Amino acid sequence: MTSVAPRPQKISDVKSKLLNPALTSHFMIYIGLPRKEQQFRQFMAQNSLVLDQDRLHLLCCETSLPGSSLATTELKNDFSGVTERHAYRRIYQDRIDLTFYCDAEQYMPIRFFESWLKFIMNEGAGIENQNYSYKVKYPEDYKGNLEVTKFEKNIKQNKSVVPLTYKFVNIFPVAITSIPVSYEASSLLKCSVSMNYTRYYTSPGGSSSDLFGKDRSSFLQIGAEGSVNPFANNFGSVNPSLFNTDLDLGINLPKYDDFGDDAFSPESTSAFNGNFGFPGS
Repeated sequence: MTSVAPRPQKISDVKSKLLNPALTSHFMIYIGLPRKEQQFRQFMAQNSLVLDQDRLHLLCCETSLPGSSLATTELKNDFSGVTERHAYRRIYQDRIDLTFYCDAEQYMPIRFFESWLKFIMNEGAGIENQNYSYKVKYPEDYKGNLEVTKFEKNIKQNKSVVPLTYKFVNIFPVAITSIPVSYEASSLLKCSVSMNYTRYYTSPGGSSSDLFGKDRSSFLQIGAEGSVNPFANNFGSVNPSLFNTDLDLGINLPKYDDFGDDAFSPESTSAFNGNFGFPGS
């Protein structure tokens, strides 16, 4: 094993490496609806909720980037006098907490997660009766997805960092924290929710789900300096996996090589476009 000896560094090198720290105030979330979306919308209607998902995402003022650990087993008999530990399982935290500002029009975060809990428990008519019983939905019906993306205020600049997205699998709310109200000095009303998930994984450069019509044009986050940083049409708009050379689309494309040495002549270009279905030039 080689050792690295200390070496002097220039002040300019230290500045370039240390004076660009990440800030906690630039992030965004995306909450996907449960898989049985149409049924869930019925419960939102019962709660008089007019859902604006972009606004709901922007109202999230606090969350956390998740952590995990490795479970290890102890080995004592492979080498005399040596104790080793080998990893055999990755352990995820059982929940993530999100805090939302509540709007003054319809208290959207409260109504949204109350609708989700009622949807899970399949609450219906007669809930006010003393002997009411619950019939919980199947897990595949009420679980959704969550994404938390960390980026920086220089996202629109050429040398901006690549955003880091945490994607949560099989997520659903398990608790809504009680919200105190008081006649004392007023403060912002906040709703805190705990959500359970199976696991998470990270994805660089935003989300590939942009390719499937997810509108992120109004996903904004107000930074500490008061600047607004749009995330639309930046990273994640193109899925790198689409450029996989092994991808077989079942289309036999003509090659310019088929047209001989004069491949880029007007005649060859017209023939190529015609074979591919484009009008000849």
